[in-house]
Amino acid sequence: MHWYLDVLKKYATFSGRARRKEYWMYTLFNVVILMALLALGFAVLGENGVYLYLAYMVAVLVPTLAVTVRRLHDTGRSGWWYFITFVPLVGPIVLLVFTCSGGTPAPNQYGPDPKLVSAA
Repeated sequence: MHWYLDVLKKYATFSGRARRKEYWMYTLFNVVILMALLALGFAVLGENGVYLYLAYMVAVLVPTLAVTVRRLHDTGRSGWWYFITFVPLVGPIVLLVFTCSGGTPAPNQYGPDPKLVSAA
């Protein structure tokens, strides 16, 4: 679970690189929490349960953007590529492909290879 601690340490750090594991484990963890909050919220609070879900979404907005930008950096792309998600239908698919792609296996303009850094 050190990947989640890495994300928390870099809560609003948009510089550097994030490995696929860090990004996808963070994403999986948040999806599980969001589903649990949504189910619990509706079970306990009824229709108002959606506010519990929305509150969590707002709370993790900055770290989610930060880890996504660092993931894009690992693939050699600028963080501005995140805005491709605003292109209907195609944009989110392109971002998904970018985040699934392997990182640059050597240092790039955004920093050293995180695989080599974590292995040292």
